[in-house]
Amino acid sequence: MGRVGVDLYPLEVGVSLRQVTAFGKYLGGSPTNVAVAAARLGRRTAVITRTGADPFGRFVHDALREYGVDDRYVTAVPGLPTPVTFCEIRPPEDFPLFFYRWPKAPDLEILPAELDLAAVTGAALLWTTVTGLSDEPSRGAHLTALKARGRAPHTVLDLDYRPMFWPDPRTARRHVREALEHVTVAVGNLDEAEVATGLRDPWEAGRALLDAGVELAIVKRGSAGVLGMTAGEAVEVPPVDVEVVNGLGAGDAFGGALCHALLAGWPLERTLRFANAAGAIVAGRLACAPAMPTLDEIETVVTRGSARGLPPDPGNVIQGDAPHGQAGRGDAGHA
Repeated sequence: MGRVGVDLYPLEVGVSLRQVTAFGKYLGGSPTNVAVAAARLGRRTAVITRTGADPFGRFVHDALREYGVDDRYVTAVPGLPTPVTFCEIRPPEDFPLFFYRWPKAPDLEILPAELDLAAVTGAALLWTTVTGLSDEPSRGAHLTALKARGRAPHTVLDLDYRPMFWPDPRTARRHVREALEHVTVAVGNLDEAEVATGLRDPWEAGRALLDAGVELAIVKRGSAGVLGMTAGEAVEVPPVDVEVVNGLGAGDAFGGALCHALLAGWPLERTLRFANAAGAIVAGRLACAPAMPTLDEIETVVTRGSARGLPPDPGNVIQGDAPHGQAGRGDAGHA
């Protein structure tokens, strides 16, 4: 439930947007990409969101159907354009994003009264993001959905903090804490965990998330790996070796794999290794949605501990003249 749009990613690495001459057009928006990633792993998924009544909005429907994601809860908002997002590809760690969501993104016009609460409460897993809490009526719709579930497993809040959508971190923290009372799983990178809790140490932030009421807290730490905590267990897993192409979809791949593992009832360590591998695979590819890995690809990376050597996604990456990263430690969560 939440953000959707169209990603226009340059097909040239290490080149400023001022100089890029070729772009690829892809389905985008973090929770939408998570739904695609989970569908790629064989799960039945749907997304609750809104688009503009325009060609890009129709592209969103076409793409969702192509990826096997149910689009029945995707509706149009007349008068608002479907958002587009540009980025620059500067591996291994620099991928600046430029969001065009004016005058307002349609996905922030999700209305509480229009929610299919039977579908919300009947789902085995609900995935929400902090961006959906950034404005009304989306905030009210998200809280309505979360409260309707009554903290049923699995109710997930992706800490997905994007500073351009908020007046300041303090405001975001207030709304995140309200949502945390209604979820069973919280997941985010260290920066996002700090916004949610006010704490920079990953262990302290994880404990604060548990104290807020969640049953599972996951803090992604880039080159330091991933930390997962429950009331009775704490697990750290190392990063996966990968040559980074574009880190922006890694967190969404991690999320889709996390959904699969939670629904499968796997132990925490297996869950984290599986999700971490999925994120690393997508960090080594250009696009987000079309780059989401298959079950076999993820299991291969889990077994050998490296995402190098896997086939790239279909995007044709043109190497620019600017220097770019060669080898890095995959961040399955900075996206």
